[in-house]
Amino acid sequence: MTEVADILSHATARSLLLLDEIGRGTSTFDGMAIARAVLEFAADSKRLGAKTLFATHYHELTDIERELAGVRNYNIAVKKRKDDIVFLRKIVPGAADDSYGVEVAKLAGLPERVVSRARTLLKDLENGAPLRTVTLAADDQISLTAMENDALRRRLDALRLETLTPIEALNALYELKKML
Repeated sequence: MTEVADILSHATARSLLLLDEIGRGTSTFDGMAIARAVLEFAADSKRLGAKTLFATHYHELTDIERELAGVRNYNIAVKKRKDDIVFLRKIVPGAADDSYGVEVAKLAGLPERVVSRARTLLKDLENGAPLRTVTLAADDQISLTAMENDALRRRLDALRLETLTPIEALNALYELKKML
């Protein structure tokens, strides 16, 4: 927010503003309100009127194209194949027709179980259902006491985390990783 404040206080109508995910990191409604206010301020020729590239995941802001002169939506073209997508690395006019967060999570390498659960949660949310916590089966978590590597278990048990300095913790983590 301090960077946005600095940008808006120093920008002129001759500026080029590159703004990415304004309002992210706060509640959804706060973030959306901040993003919209910044966009309105930047686009309004009576206030600032700077050329602005404004990247956002707030789909609710796409309607602003009809409300503010000079505002245009663009998105990255994608090719859909069932649950998979391919980003075509091409910018096309118009708002995105869908959100691809779960697919991006899959492309980023999140475990399939997490991606699958996210798809289920997304469908529930889109249908207005409240989020419910799922209790994992006991075999979904590794017990430290059941670890086959006795040396690793003994080393973990010997660590006194409350007295470790940050560098000692990093060194211990490095040692533990080598033991795997």
